[in-house]
Amino acid sequence: MSFALVFRIQGFLLIMLGLSMCAPPLVGLAYGQHGQQHFVLSIAITLLCGLSLAVCLPRTRKNISQREGFLIVSLGWMLASLFGCLPFLFDGTCATLTDAYFETVSGFTTTGSTILKKIEGLPLSTLFWRSMIQWLGGMGIIVFSIAILPVLGIGGMQLFKAEVPGPVVEKIKPRIAETARSLWKVYAMLSAAMTLLLMLCGMDLFEALCHTFTTMATGGFSTRDISIEAFGNPMIEMVILFFMFAAGMNFVLHYRSLHGKFKHLRTDREFLVYLAITAAATLLISLSLYGSGTFTSMLTALRHSAFQVVSILTTTGYSSVNFDTWPHFSKLILLLLMFIGACAGSTAGGIKCIRGLLVCKVGYRELFYTVHSHAVSSVKVAGKPVAEPILRSVVVFVVLYIIIFFIGALFMAQCGLDPVSALSASAACLGNVGPGLGSVGPYGNFAFIPAFGKWVLIMLMLLGRLEIYTLLILLVPAFWRK
Repeated sequence: MSFALVFRIQGFLLIMLGLSMCAPPLVGLAYGQHGQQHFVLSIAITLLCGLSLAVCLPRTRKNISQREGFLIVSLGWMLASLFGCLPFLFDGTCATLTDAYFETVSGFTTTGSTILKKIEGLPLSTLFWRSMIQWLGGMGIIVFSIAILPVLGIGGMQLFKAEVPGPVVEKIKPRIAETARSLWKVYAMLSAAMTLLLMLCGMDLFEALCHTFTTMATGGFSTRDISIEAFGNPMIEMVILFFMFAAGMNFVLHYRSLHGKFKHLRTDREFLVYLAITAAATLLISLSLYGSGTFTSMLTALRHSAFQVVSILTTTGYSSVNFDTWPHFSKLILLLLMFIGACAGSTAGGIKCIRGLLVCKVGYRELFYTVHSHAVSSVKVAGKPVAEPILRSVVVFVVLYIIIFFIGALFMAQCGLDPVSALSASAACLGNVGPGLGSVGPYGNFAFIPAFGKWVLIMLMLLGRLEIYTLLILLVPAFWRK
């Protein structure tokens, strides 16, 4: 393993991060807010460290091994969060490194959990950076790097495999850099369209951009203390709902749809499962809300249930109402949706619909073998058999996910959280959802959790965003052996 290669790439990532930090102070100055020294200092430190790693380390071979790819991605997210938290520390938004790192990891991993209590009083430059890191993290800093820095001459497939969520990596172009650029173009086009629509619905440019960044990233950071509920605008909710759902789709489907290949929307099994789960959960929660008298109008019940179902299923975490006051049946469905997540190849977290589908098919096959012990059967999706190594990987992933969830919940309970809050905090951070239930619900935050508990949640957020394997594999002794 070439550590010089690993850290040299980290240097290029820090250079890109430092350059991206230039946008927030310019936004602040454009709105007449001066005193951007904290950003200037953060930019200087980040660029200096990045240049030191990128320029001073010796050039080595150009190809990246699979082990180096996992290490580059894991270190990339940790270092980006470390340097990305500097503005929060220097301007006093966060009092401690733990709080600043928590907020930044929550941003880059598109989780949306926050320790901040009065968001609306923050400087505009800080709010813009807070939203921007979610937009960058949504498609992935590593994918971004191999899209715009092909001049490095380094093969990026191992980075792409370690970064893109889902059991199978699908290329839409012959070269990996072209694939990454194509996905980023789709991401940027959808972001531009959403910004325009939000402005037409009454948002100003600043808030439209911030909410576009955090919607397309399925991150959920808002410029308002009570999220989307603060606007009280059904049209804004519908625009955000549509783009949350779109962001939860596999971006390869968006790419193909933009090229006129709409048939894939009808034949893609994961998308159909995603659509079915959304519709079923919305209907069940709507009936529960209307039947319990939470809303006196079925139309209002449908409006808010659809918004919260899509928000939680796509792991965005916005709220249009305080869903923590809903009936237990509705809250239980939302808790289950935190685990499911949206589609592989999207910006969403969670287990993903395709894994859930494959686990169900594997379970059915085992029941079939119980009756027909000598039969030979393969698991198929859309008529195509799925390789056994992929099935094994999916089943192990789901088992590990559930084990890590319960371990996280136990740690949260040890930190003093009640059972509902502990379980939902672990599920929300591991699934990159954001708000949970109870004391960490949509009207609450994570500020009261002790420092140890915050670091546990930071690890859960990173594990969830990097699909567990990418980070856990670093703990395997064989990974470090020659």
